[in-house]
Amino acid sequence: MAPGMKSIVYSETGPAPTVLQLVDRDLPEPAAGEVRVRVVWSGVNPTDWKSRAGGGRGESLPFAEVTPNQDGSGVVDAVGEGVTGLAVGDRVWTYLSAHQRPTGTAQEFTVLPASRVVPLPEGVGLEVGASLGVPAMTAHRALTVWEDGPSRLEPGSLDGAVVLVAGGAGAVGHAAIQLARWAGATVITTISGDEKAGLATAAGAHHVVNYRTGDAAAEIREIAPDGVDVVVEVAISQNADLLSEVVAHRASVAIYADDGGDTTTIPIRANMITNTRFQFVLLYTVGEEALQAAVEDVTAALRDGVLPVGEAAGLPLHTFPLAETAAAHEAVEGGVVGKVLIEVSAG
Repeated sequence: MAPGMKSIVYSETGPAPTVLQLVDRDLPEPAAGEVRVRVVWSGVNPTDWKSRAGGGRGESLPFAEVTPNQDGSGVVDAVGEGVTGLAVGDRVWTYLSAHQRPTGTAQEFTVLPASRVVPLPEGVGLEVGASLGVPAMTAHRALTVWEDGPSRLEPGSLDGAVVLVAGGAGAVGHAAIQLARWAGATVITTISGDEKAGLATAAGAHHVVNYRTGDAAAEIREIAPDGVDVVVEVAISQNADLLSEVVAHRASVAIYADDGGDTTTIPIRANMITNTRFQFVLLYTVGEEALQAAVEDVTAALRDGVLPVGEAAGLPLHTFPLAETAAAHEAVEGGVVGKVLIEVSAG
């Protein structure tokens, strides 16, 4: 009998408890250019539950069966022909694991193109590894689309810049704060309450502004009289008016999500005067050059001790066993503060 593994699957879209199933599947073998990873942690992002939910119950899928979750970490278990730079036993993190593929990381083993598997620097925990893909790489892209800024991040690359991170207590916001501070920027973040303010400060934000109390635009302008150079934006439909009051000339607003809705109205004259650039960010279509740049810079940041996780680092962890993947998806869908990880196997 062929060796098997536990896997979470769904064959139609719908609510997590209804469509996600824990099943036994055959152990996959890596083809040329692929590696097999024994998954220790599977990271859950909003994109994962949105793909699973679809636009409505029962939508057809691109594959007969799908295993969810783009991000993960673990140990290389087998290597296909022609793979270099990765070996059995290497501790790794993965990204875009389920993009245009039927199987993501919510299973005990996953086979991926070697290009989607990245060695973890020594001393970096596997929990960190599973928290990197979508959040850290999205944050990297958001910080590198500024017209007058760097295309790569390293210490000093954002010296003198002011970065505003909307929603600094989220996973992308946490990564953006960490990477921007590592690169030398002054970091301001907007939050909705004291608990999230504490998390953003723990992540490294220099200034925290509560947008629900007082005059957020005036507070930001007081901190940055010449305006904000880069905005990492999670809710443009809510924040468009605020941003038009605080951006510097030739600022970049990187929009990676919209927690407030699907459409927005942007003030034209104010943004025309400042030559503001609005840049949408979606990891799936940024292209290989941007993905590779993010991988290399995130790895360098990890070597410098950047991007830790856990409440003390500003990103609380919420962990679930593989059998409770539906609950993990529901937690992210419900807006839990922090990072949701599924413990697939022992590290």
